[in-house]
Amino acid sequence: MQYSQQKPLVQETLGISVTEPEDIVIPAGDTRLGILYYSSQMPSFRQTAAPAHVSTEKVYKVGGKTQKEIIHSLHFPGMFVDEYTDTEVYCPCCHQKLVENGTIVNDLRHIPLADTYTTLNVSRRRLRCLNPKCKYHYDVPIDFKAPGHFITNALLAYVQDLLAMHIPLKTVARLTGLNKNVVKEIDKERLNSLYTVNGEGKVLKTPEKRSRYLAIDEFKLHDGHKYATVIIDLETGHILHLAHGKKKASVYEFIDRVGLEWMSSVKAVACDMNSDFEEAFLERCPHLKIVYDYFHIKKNFNDKVVSEVRKDEQNRLREEGREEEARALKKTKYILTSNPKTLEEKDKAAAEGKRVSKPSVLFNIPELKAKGGLKERYDTLIKENELFLTIDIVKAQLDQAYKETDPEKMKTHITEIINTCIGTENKHFEWFAKLLKDHFDGIVSHAIIKISTNRLEGFIRRSRQNAAKDLAIRMMNTSSCG
Repeated sequence: MQYSQQKPLVQETLGISVTEPEDIVIPAGDTRLGILYYSSQMPSFRQTAAPAHVSTEKVYKVGGKTQKEIIHSLHFPGMFVDEYTDTEVYCPCCHQKLVENGTIVNDLRHIPLADTYTTLNVSRRRLRCLNPKCKYHYDVPIDFKAPGHFITNALLAYVQDLLAMHIPLKTVARLTGLNKNVVKEIDKERLNSLYTVNGEGKVLKTPEKRSRYLAIDEFKLHDGHKYATVIIDLETGHILHLAHGKKKASVYEFIDRVGLEWMSSVKAVACDMNSDFEEAFLERCPHLKIVYDYFHIKKNFNDKVVSEVRKDEQNRLREEGREEEARALKKTKYILTSNPKTLEEKDKAAAEGKRVSKPSVLFNIPELKAKGGLKERYDTLIKENELFLTIDIVKAQLDQAYKETDPEKMKTHITEIINTCIGTENKHFEWFAKLLKDHFDGIVSHAIIKISTNRLEGFIRRSRQNAAKDLAIRMMNTSSCG
């Protein structure tokens, strides 16, 4: 049996009076203690009986241990007082009178009362045409039901408010009693309405506020083989663009979306050493300053110079039969890549007996305390090895260069670093010298415009941590169920 979406016709020029909320009337003689009477803000809902209190036991496992929780809920029976109640209505097809043809009961989740979930058992009418030849039927829609969900509009607004405060989906689900997938769908709808054209989730809106400084970076997706590119406003931290890939096309797509007029207000972009990003931005917006921040320069130096030089020196010592000295270089990467001041702070913490990590009975991890002697070992390494001494010199020069606010002075520091690296005649240092030469202007721009991708790196790091945490929980639940 098909039900029409076309509304019935109302007598008297189709005029419909809107139901107004009535004043709360306390039942006569009801003086019981602990009873509150307040408006539901749903004037079309009429409660027909006292709520039924239901308690259910939820059993789940955490870390292999069975946990039990009592879930309390109130079920409010009632009816939907529709706009056609006490009004004669007629079929829009044949203009015959419509009569009631049974009722439908819908269970709608409502705003919880403290730690008790609430459900409205709403009965609504069905209407049918008296004409036996007419197949018109109409299910009167509930005006306080949220579109696409079996929840009230009030609960939908409550969930959206919680999500707007950056409360995790799992926590919102726990607070409201909704399934996490339902909360996720509501969040998706909320974000689509905020950031996509017509809320359709297909085309992103142009940001209303113009940005002055942007940051761009790529990161690996969960499978480790694909990348995504993210662009944020450095001043607000808002994500402006997120797309698959790490090529020029990601930048072109962003610029095409926001437009050249919007981009005209952008002064500079902080990025890593990905030349595709720089070329794409400057190709479309030549007025931009590209800034290479300290984080990526230092990371390249640590990964491609310090680590490789240490490995080469270790191999050289082994080939010369100096096994003991080669073994002494094991686990020295952290010491060589760290700032001497950081090592001194670590030594101080060790002397005070500070704890590095708490013990875990669940994962069988013992308590770890800070170890001392790091600065002394660092000093020994740079004394005994000329290349390690050069590493120390270059790190100090980089630190000083990125503190400069005068571009000419920063140029001098970077040039000195390049000359120092070339002077070693070591392939790893020479590679770093070429890197600095190829990105010279973008590095020096940092003296004028003090921006970096630190805020963006923090976002990416937190995303990875949350993904790893979810994976660990899923693995624990799987192993405990098995």
